[in-house]
Amino acid sequence: MTLKEYKEKKMKDPEFAQAYDDVQPEMNVIRAMIEARTSQNLTQKELSERTGIAQTEISKLENGTRNPSIKLLQRLADGMGMVLNISFTPKEDAVMSKKQV
Repeated sequence: MTLKEYKEKKMKDPEFAQAYDDVQPEMNVIRAMIEARTSQNLTQKELSERTGIAQTEISKLENGTRNPSIKLLQRLADGMGMVLNISFTPKEDAVMSKKQV
């Protein structure tokens, strides 16, 4: 069984599906942080040096064991020469995006 097949099977369980949906905002932030860093070919150590944030803290953010503050996200964005954007999207748009994936 592939990971995709396993996920599809588990998503049929309403309790699992709800728990999965509940963690998506955090997962989206983690994915965005990692993609931003890796798009610039930066290691966690290099980002640490640019931001003054300990590499261990960056690791915790990226593996989901620490939730970042907006201030911390801003420091990471600044260290990568990026702009931090946070938006609120109507749920209907988010549901449509999920169906397209």
